[in-house]
Amino acid sequence: MALTEGFRPHRVVVLALDGLLPFELGIPHRIFGRPTDARGRRLYEVVTCSVRPPGPVETDADFALHVGHGPEALADADTVIVPASYELGPVFEEGRLTDELARALARVRPGTRLASICTGAYVLAAAGFLDGRPATTHWADAERFQRMFPRVRVDADVLFVDDGDVLTSAGVAAGIDLCLHMVRRDFGTAVANEVARRTVVPPHRDGGQAQYIERPVPDPQLATTTAARAWALGRLHEPIQLRDMAEQEAMSVRTFTRRFREEVGVSPGRWLSRQRVERARQLLESSDLTMDQVAREAGFGTAQSMRQHLQQALGVTPTAYRRTFRTAAKGAGDPCGQKVSTARATRPASASARALAKSSTG
Repeated sequence: MALTEGFRPHRVVVLALDGLLPFELGIPHRIFGRPTDARGRRLYEVVTCSVRPPGPVETDADFALHVGHGPEALADADTVIVPASYELGPVFEEGRLTDELARALARVRPGTRLASICTGAYVLAAAGFLDGRPATTHWADAERFQRMFPRVRVDADVLFVDDGDVLTSAGVAAGIDLCLHMVRRDFGTAVANEVARRTVVPPHRDGGQAQYIERPVPDPQLATTTAARAWALGRLHEPIQLRDMAEQEAMSVRTFTRRFREEVGVSPGRWLSRQRVERARQLLESSDLTMDQVAREAGFGTAQSMRQHLQQALGVTPTAYRRTFRTAAKGAGDPCGQKVSTARATRPASASARALAKSSTG
């Protein structure tokens, strides 16, 4: 999609509430503040606002932050993000908004994309934005969250949930995963990967990956599955069997499968499928290969198989994906025009992606 003279960056407004965690407040600024187009223009504008007029907002640390925008900034947002706060008061204790917070959220335009990091989900739920929807929050708060908001379909096992125009994430690092996912959804894999490289974080962790991984840092006394993963990534275009990966670590299939899940949080098969989808996305964005060639290079074998996997994972066909993100990978596109509207309109497709994400924990 070519740039137009009416180009303007996608406006992300971060709502800073008293008791906020400074690290989580900084995540949207770090991730969305990076992407630029081919002319060096920022693809996102990131603004922080308070529910009060400009002034100090208390944090959970020994310092306050001066926030230069009041709640009126929410009225012009394309995306609103609510980071975690430890001083939500009635929101956390009774599941209801304060009058001040309710007035602020009333400024959000219908159709605005909403997202939360960690316990920021309490704010979205108290406002009714999560009624009847799937959502997640930090695993330690999930049980209480479900009791307080029974109309929300809480999934405590995943890193984040994409329900189209409303997205929620687990705590801290999962907020990075969620923001990178939104960049990937808006502008494609290449743009998101560049942001990840500059931020020095993994470019992609599937939303369905488990929040709590039994052995995220492998026991030095035990063999790991790192070599097998590196081996598989180097030959995604070839048929790879579970026993082939297990042999790289000199383990039985049973031991390898258990150790892999302990370290990565998903089964080897789900991980391999996810890597192939990511490889296909990269090739669709950056190469002129035919669909059959992309399918072979990504390890799907046939274009039909690739189409089924991408349709399930992303909710779009390979052809549609290439058409949407080929120019975005080069830094072009209007984030506030057709592309974002298209992303918002594919809620049924998001359901397909959620089904894959959910199954990847199994």
